[in-house]
Amino acid sequence: MTHSKHGIANIGLTGIAQTWNPSPSETIEIALRRGEGKLTSGGAFLAITSPFTGRSPEDKFVVKEASSEDKVWWGKVNKPLPIEKYEALEADVKAYLNSKELFIRDLYACANPRRRLNVRLISESAWHTLFAYNQFIRPYASELENFEPTFTILHAPEYHPDPERHGTRKPASGPTAAIVINFAARTVIIAGTRYAGEIKKSIFTALNFLLPLEGVFPMHCSANVGQEGDTALFFGLSGTGKTTLSADHRRGLIGDDEHGWGNADVFNFEGGCYAKVIRLSSEAEPEIHATLSMFGTVLENVVMDEETRKLDLDSEAITENTRAAYPIHYIPNYVASGIGNHPRNVLFLTADAFGVLPPVSKLTHEQAMYYFLSGYTAKLAGTERGVTEPQATFSTCFGAPFMVHYPHVYANMLKEKIAQHKSQVWLINTGWSGGPYGVGSRMKIAHTRAMVSAILDGRLRDTPTEPDPIFGLHIPKSCPGVPAEVLAPRNTWADKEAYDAKAKELAQKFVASFAQFADKVTPEVIAAGPKA
Repeated sequence: MTHSKHGIANIGLTGIAQTWNPSPSETIEIALRRGEGKLTSGGAFLAITSPFTGRSPEDKFVVKEASSEDKVWWGKVNKPLPIEKYEALEADVKAYLNSKELFIRDLYACANPRRRLNVRLISESAWHTLFAYNQFIRPYASELENFEPTFTILHAPEYHPDPERHGTRKPASGPTAAIVINFAARTVIIAGTRYAGEIKKSIFTALNFLLPLEGVFPMHCSANVGQEGDTALFFGLSGTGKTTLSADHRRGLIGDDEHGWGNADVFNFEGGCYAKVIRLSSEAEPEIHATLSMFGTVLENVVMDEETRKLDLDSEAITENTRAAYPIHYIPNYVASGIGNHPRNVLFLTADAFGVLPPVSKLTHEQAMYYFLSGYTAKLAGTERGVTEPQATFSTCFGAPFMVHYPHVYANMLKEKIAQHKSQVWLINTGWSGGPYGVGSRMKIAHTRAMVSAILDGRLRDTPTEPDPIFGLHIPKSCPGVPAEVLAPRNTWADKEAYDAKAKELAQKFVASFAQFADKVTPEVIAAGPKA
């Protein structure tokens, strides 16, 4: 256990005891001794985070102060918290943590050393620091002694804030929670929720604010690279296939969720993966499935037989949003540097709950801007509190919950990057076919993989296309390994009139949603949208 000479006393923390940077084995021993979780038959560590089994976006706040006031996209996503309320919350959380045994983990965010963020997690919970160890970039032992944090997370999952005193949300029922980012203090407070995803997403949110100020485009996407150095990006919300489609044994995995696109390269923010494992199969996703039997993997909310300790990956008894967090090197073909070239292909993944978007389509640069700003998809069950079935939504930039600047800031960065590097953008529907949710069926993963393979190896780049009459998307007329009738969504519906009505309904939703961006884009971008 290596203790940094830059301790925590300077921020008013001591705790009743401190444990610094224990190894994964030591961390698991501590967590088991404290009753924080259990070992599975395969050797992974399993924790239950109820009642919070997904992110809690309604409990997320940004402190409104001089450095953030004129830059943040204030509103439903970035709710302001007055500085005096933050100060009260910080003081109370520190007082609470000082009554606990503390576990401190020092880690890096950003594989590109020039953009690196030194992250310190201070938690009352040992297993959460193992989650962070798996997710972020792990310093060498020689670097820990002089580690000085540039962003600190105060993690108090068992402390529930007082809405009146701290200015946080008062839920209709259940415990209170808060995720608060203070950019001036370079501090995150996570209180009242055990869900570990809040740890990684808080730092992603911080990078979404900091990196554009340095000219780097932060992205909610996975990335992989072919044998010829051809990088591909996969944008999409949780559950749309970022992790699944980027874990390809024929390509090197740069990362599965969060990246930056700078002047010289694409780089991973993390050193691990955070995969949904509900109904995971060894046949469809062998690389991810194998990590569930690796010592050090952290599982969240997976159902387990108490006697045999075997996992039931099909069970939703706790949540649909079951998760595995593991270091990226648990995937055999990972890219050790976490860095890739400028992308040749950019894929937007959407889980269309209406079942009317084509499974694969080619976008012009103007369409890329339109569909990026729209960020249409379906929130899948369990990824957020209260979401029990797919809900059609427009999540700006395919990651609205984590966007801090105004959306056009990110969209303009995308436009500049794809134009400069001649990247081809595609829209992939991993959602429903043959009808909407409840009528049609989820797109076959084998077909989606075939489409992605044809894109990445160049076979679809020059394939003749035909425009969708409503959405204007350019649909390839053929794709190896995919039946032709699957490519045109109308052909998969038994009731063609029902398809037409549902397509027009979705088109109207696009137009209504995009109205908020009309004064920030060119007429050509507006014209690239659906014809309602």
